[in-house]
Amino acid sequence: MTTEPVTSAEPAAPEGSALPGPDGRLRCPWGTMPEDYTAYHDTEWGRPVHGDDALFERLCLEAFQSGLSWLTILRKREAFRVAFADFHIPAVARFTEDDELRLLADSGIVRNRAKISAALNNARVAAEWEPGELDRLVWSYAPDPGARRAPRTTAEVPGSTPESTALAKELKKRGFRFVGPTTAYALMQACGLVNDHLADCWRR
Repeated sequence: MTTEPVTSAEPAAPEGSALPGPDGRLRCPWGTMPEDYTAYHDTEWGRPVHGDDALFERLCLEAFQSGLSWLTILRKREAFRVAFADFHIPAVARFTEDDELRLLADSGIVRNRAKISAALNNARVAAEWEPGELDRLVWSYAPDPGARRAPRTTAEVPGSTPESTALAKELKKRGFRFVGPTTAYALMQACGLVNDHLADCWRR
């Protein structure tokens, strides 16, 4: 009597590994769905962002995201841009108390008084800087790209780093509000200062 050889099933991929999306490409798990996340993951997240206004926008949106889903912010982003004058620093710096009341009444954005107040404060601080100074400051905290190996699972992606802690500390020292190490690291991830696409992700 003969028996069939016993074959073991392929080991399951570690939790938090890259997953195939609708097109079969492997992506970071959060980028597989819904479509808003997939488009953002594939075309924006992790790509270098430069420019004072562009980085100011990301800083503001990451602060507004605190305690909320990024999907909420992503779906409100165009409304945020309209409400905040496309995040043009000099324009936001000129916002008055009436503008703050307008923002608090705008259902298209996140109506959080502390976050709105921080965004206006931060614009007023940055408006006093030299052109390009915010860009140079943020990018001066970009770590050596080869200092950390590519994460294989989401568990290997940190929530903050020494660089993000130092960046948050410097921004606060200069007068910025509502920016901590976690918010600063989210900015670094989104704007390409670090590459936290998983090792098997097609966008890596």
